[in-house]
Amino acid sequence: MVIFNQSSYNSGPFILVGIPGLEKSHVWIGIPFFIIYIVAVVGNCILLYLIAVERSLHKPMFFFLSMLAMTDLILSTAGVPKTLSIFWLGAREITFPGCLTQMFFLHYSFVLDSAILMAMAFDRYVAICSPLRYTTILTPKTIIKIIVSISFRSFCIILPDVFLLTRLPFCRTRIIPHTYCEHIGVARLACADISINIWYGFCVPIMTVISDVILIAVSYTLILCTVFHLPSRDARQKALGTCGSHVCVILMFYTPAFFSILAHRFGHNVSRTFHIMFANLYIVIPPALNPIVYGVKTKQIKDKVILFYQGYRMMFHCAMEKLR
Repeated sequence: MVIFNQSSYNSGPFILVGIPGLEKSHVWIGIPFFIIYIVAVVGNCILLYLIAVERSLHKPMFFFLSMLAMTDLILSTAGVPKTLSIFWLGAREITFPGCLTQMFFLHYSFVLDSAILMAMAFDRYVAICSPLRYTTILTPKTIIKIIVSISFRSFCIILPDVFLLTRLPFCRTRIIPHTYCEHIGVARLACADISINIWYGFCVPIMTVISDVILIAVSYTLILCTVFHLPSRDARQKALGTCGSHVCVILMFYTPAFFSILAHRFGHNVSRTFHIMFANLYIVIPPALNPIVYGVKTKQIKDKVILFYQGYRMMFHCAMEKLR
């Protein structure tokens, strides 16, 4: 009987290749990734700052929005800096604990993003279908319970992925043809049966996200039924307007996610280069666009952003005058 010493098999580093087939273009590909990442960080930080300092934004919808912004920062920061270090510095090595940590935060933030969108759909449902009971249903205590429960649910769903990988011996190649560590990609390098990893790592998170999508669809079906029964056209437009930004964010999150899943499952003729490029764009573009969408389509945030910009512009002019 052969006894594997797993500590020796898992002690060495993994090698992240980057985007296979585009190695010569890594330096140039990194430039738009860096720009989009900066937009994501700045946009979400401004959003968090405005929600924190403006008392008029201390409402359930904006609490959920601030949580979405923090999760987007985790999602993009877990993947993009390492990707840029591969593209620009050739730093392809990543330790096994580092790989597990990156994988956990990427998958955790994805599942948590989905849960937050579900909570925001519930918020819109209560606001439109039961407006008189809104403040009594979504109390601060209830909001804290929702945030804790969806965070804990996401943690419990993704944590087993880490233990499923630590039990595997890696005695063959340690080269990962990707820019970051993801569960199934790392598991396929193991010299052991990974059927449990494939079953759990694919089915459980995906079924969780699908259940979130179903609940979001139910919420918006009830919202539309209520909206179309409103007596005036202005009331209908106002009600739909409050959901516009959330619907845009939902489409930006789920459309590429399910496209990527279907492409991996059925798109056998799609090149690996496309899959990896798309996976990288997915962790950086939605976090960059979400604060822009809410800034443009949500009047309260748009007004605060304009005041924020004007205030800093005035401070800049005053500073320049003093220097003269």
